[in-house]
Amino acid sequence: MTVGLYGRVGGALLLALGAVSCGGGDAVTLQGSGASFPAPLYSRWFNEYNRKDSSVRINYQPTGSGAGIKAFIAGQTDFGASDAAMSDEEMARVEGGVLLLPMTAGSIVLAYNLPGVEGVRLSRDAYAGMFLGEVTSWNDPRIAAANPGVALPDTPVTIVRRSDGSGTTYVFTKHLGEISPAWRDGPGTGKSVDWPVGVGGKKNDGVAALINQTPGGIGYVELGFAAQTGLPTASLENKAGKYVAPTLESAQTALANVTLPADMRAWLPDPSGDGSYPIVTYTWLLVHPKYEDPKVSAALKKVLRYCLTDGQKLSAELHYVPLPESVANAVLKALDRIS
Repeated sequence: MTVGLYGRVGGALLLALGAVSCGGGDAVTLQGSGASFPAPLYSRWFNEYNRKDSSVRINYQPTGSGAGIKAFIAGQTDFGASDAAMSDEEMARVEGGVLLLPMTAGSIVLAYNLPGVEGVRLSRDAYAGMFLGEVTSWNDPRIAAANPGVALPDTPVTIVRRSDGSGTTYVFTKHLGEISPAWRDGPGTGKSVDWPVGVGGKKNDGVAALINQTPGGIGYVELGFAAQTGLPTASLENKAGKYVAPTLESAQTALANVTLPADMRAWLPDPSGDGSYPIVTYTWLLVHPKYEDPKVSAALKKVLRYCLTDGQKLSAELHYVPLPESVANAVLKALDRIS
């Protein structure tokens, strides 16, 4: 398998740690792991912050949401990251408690490899049927109906999905359960599910690489990974019956339909609105309200404050959605609870 975006992201994230040489004994190292979905943006944030303040070393490993949650619960990291936030049961297992901080948002897209065919539109019935194993050819009537005039080949559909515990999987399967009773009553929602069909890749980068290598392949990844590998993405039928492409504007329209609750776990599995892209999610950092070392808590708060202010200006160029101002302000206020 090619190195792909994940390999480049991993190297960039480690650079944030290795680039620090002048902090000496006063340097603070922050250890984190988890979601691969926001990893390109976190890499950029941490490297940019490191240029501003070389006394803080940040080592983030994009291991996947499931692994990140486990490491955080086990006390192996200073912070975790997850696209699935955390369940009540998981939160109860964190010694000393946990704060869930939405840091950015993004679109989960259906990227595909169909040489010579771009601009594919997929109805809800079509893409749910593909992941259920019911739609097995690209010229199936369920796909053709939404693509008049498009010469769809009889290439077999190959589903590419995650093989590891994944917040991206959680968000995608939650959406499928919302639009498809067969999915809701079958595989269901989870960071890992019993997939009816498909081949698995590790992390967003691994899925994108497999799609890129598989004619007829289709899989779900964060928009930036599809863009980085040059994969086309389908326009999806939304709740209003409109076919919407994944763009910054369509993601922002979707986010406008959700209110952030007190615990900051907000979901929009099937947003309303004509212009809403149907699969958009926040992604969270997991932090403790109290750290044994005050230098760690102080450094973490400084980094997070940068990410929530100046860092938000970098989101769009990497295909992420800047937090709505009201959400960013709420998260900034939550930083006061960290000590």
